[in-house]
Amino acid sequence: MKNLLKLVGPSVLMWLCFVIPGAAQIVNGLTFTTTFPFYAGNTKMPAGSYTVRPAAFGSTTLMIEDSTGKYSAFVEFVPTQSESGHKSADVTFNKYGGVDFLNRLWVGGQQYGMVVEETKYEKKLAESGPPQKHTVTGTPK
Repeated sequence: MKNLLKLVGPSVLMWLCFVIPGAAQIVNGLTFTTTFPFYAGNTKMPAGSYTVRPAAFGSTTLMIEDSTGKYSAFVEFVPTQSESGHKSADVTFNKYGGVDFLNRLWVGGQQYGMVVEETKYEKKLAESGPPQKHTVTGTPK
């Protein structure tokens, strides 16, 4: 019995590691538009229209690219979920003073989302106090 538990326990944990990120994926991409510049990871992005898509299937990395193809960034995310589903796709930003950071992406009609990992710069600004959160609506592709 102990040998069976030693085999099944790690297998279940490994399965969960693959299922949870998969549930939080934006399958075909998500588009959104901002009227303000923001940081996606360590990359400063100008105001404009953007598409977010997984860097690779099952990956915890997202690629963010502007509509011209001139600006792009890769960011790591951690899957998250809410108690209820979101009516629409939402993209949330944390604002510290005059600096915005991409924070969360929610998939419309689902309770799954993605939290973008904070950079050192964002953590430093967070020391001065909590962020002002604001959201723009996204559109699934």
